[in-house]
Amino acid sequence: MLRNSIIRAASSSPRQSLLSSRSFPTVYNAVAQRQAHAISNPTLANIEKRWPDMPPQEQAELWMALRDRMKVDWHELTMAEKKAAYWIAFGPHGPRAGSPPGEGWTIFAYTMIGVGASAVIFGAIRYFARPAPHTMTREYQEQSNEYLKEQNVEPITGISSEGYQGKGQIQSRPAGK
Repeated sequence: MLRNSIIRAASSSPRQSLLSSRSFPTVYNAVAQRQAHAISNPTLANIEKRWPDMPPQEQAELWMALRDRMKVDWHELTMAEKKAAYWIAFGPHGPRAGSPPGEGWTIFAYTMIGVGASAVIFGAIRYFARPAPHTMTREYQEQSNEYLKEQNVEPITGISSEGYQGKGQIQSRPAGK
């Protein structure tokens, strides 16, 4: 049926087609001869355990053979071929492999090392830093508030307005005793 529809489509085209009624059987026979034969059961036996230890070349050859084999009707595949094809396509190997044992603890340890190193760097910077500038003392900020009131800065809603309840320029703690 497929052969007849291809021949009909080829003969209806105005140009000469490669799939004419004379050349189609040779093309069809070449495709039919390329179909892979069944893969032996010993080759597919216990593939789940053998797959990680197989060399990459052998893995590629087996996958190509299964791929060629899957081009035929799936009812013709053996159960071992179906299982092997499914396991190779969706099994827990390669990018779908589980994480190695102890990986969570390793990540936790490296994270704690990073946090510890950043704490040491922060402490060292604070220890060797210069003292705070004189403008950060509470007395200086209180004097700044008085100066702003004298100059009548922001008379509507700011520090010079009637009933102002905000802190103004004060942001430092009172000096310790």
